[in-house]
Amino acid sequence: MKPARTLICGSIAIDTIMVFPDRFSRHILPDQTHVLSVAFQIGELRREWGGCAGNIAYNLRALGGDPVVMATIGDDGREYRARLESLGISTGALRSVAGTYTAQAYIITDLDDNQITAFHPGAMNHSHLNHVSDVEDIALGIVAPDGRDGMLSHVREFAAAGIPFVFDPGQGLPLFSGEELVGMIDAASYLTVNDYEARMLAERCGLKIEDIGARVEAMIVTLGAEGSRIYADGRIVDIPPVPPSALVDPTGCGDAYRAGLLYGVAQGWEWQRTGRLASLLGSLKIASRGGQNHAINRDLVATRYFEHFREPLW
Repeated sequence: MKPARTLICGSIAIDTIMVFPDRFSRHILPDQTHVLSVAFQIGELRREWGGCAGNIAYNLRALGGDPVVMATIGDDGREYRARLESLGISTGALRSVAGTYTAQAYIITDLDDNQITAFHPGAMNHSHLNHVSDVEDIALGIVAPDGRDGMLSHVREFAAAGIPFVFDPGQGLPLFSGEELVGMIDAASYLTVNDYEARMLAERCGLKIEDIGARVEAMIVTLGAEGSRIYADGRIVDIPPVPPSALVDPTGCGDAYRAGLLYGVAQGWEWQRTGRLASLLGSLKIASRGGQNHAINRDLVATRYFEHFREPLW
């Protein structure tokens, strides 16, 4: 069966992660924060490929899916484009915005896992320049965290084209009013959030979580180490967690989970099988640093799925 062409609308970002081999509390005086001027000597530095669209596409392609990345990069995005192409991921909808930087996060982490982050959206703020209609033969899509205007327009364009899609507000949720969020949910086929986002969404929209779930074909709520819960067809499907081989880095786990959702939906699977695959992908990801460094392929996924659930996946 030919994989469904899936349009991944979301951010492309480069993460620079620095480890400070001490504790911030020893170098920041609480009564002097109004004149704060500190410098941290970094013991470890690494750069990671990131962004929701890049992470989702990485996982979906490894499953045998056909992701098309619709995102914006800056003048410095040539290497990221080349990486995606080397993985067999379509970059025909990846727009380079002249005079900008690719979205970047600079993160300093101390020995207590406290973090200081500076985020520059850069080219991401121009995501509205991309249009769903620019890409042909799309069977499924997702609107993941991105520039505000881009998320709004891509939701409208998917709905107008009659293409089923997942709405994943994620960290972009605070950018929208309750009225806007309700409109985006009503336009979507599926909604996915984590448990904190679900509570925030309910509060902002003035609706109960169950009522929000009734507005889409399915609402998927991830619960971290507790697994996930899928509201669909008037019932709740509880998805158990898959114990990881190691707890290393949660960055990108949600994106890996969403790739599993997209694959299962594209295949027409029932929600239990789809949710289990998504849960497994999140487990594989958490054992590696960064959002796109974990080893993943169809054979590995099938083996781990059978080991945990005692039934074949493919």
